[in-house]
Amino acid sequence: MQKLSHNPYINSLFAEAYIITVATVIHTIGKQNTRDTFLDSIAALSLVTLSAAVMGYLFFGKPIMLYLDGEKQSAFTFLGKTIFGFAIITTTLIVLIKIF
Repeated sequence: MQKLSHNPYINSLFAEAYIITVATVIHTIGKQNTRDTFLDSIAALSLVTLSAAVMGYLFFGKPIMLYLDGEKQSAFTFLGKTIFGFAIITTTLIVLIKIF
């Protein structure tokens, strides 16, 4: 497995990039006025599970490793910075959407 980023703000950017990618794919392949099928439900639940796994890895992977290595303060600091970075990116996108 590839090493986790040592920069919480990079992890925040990766999280946002993942969300943008998934949203773009959904928007691109979505069809109007179609009936949902059983496979649509399976695909939706699979996407939710995949998204939870990716976000869990990006937000909690490095902090858990630090915590297990006995670096509790560093773990919480890393997690806080990752969440803070993601909040700044999300807030910026919302403001840009409202402006434009």
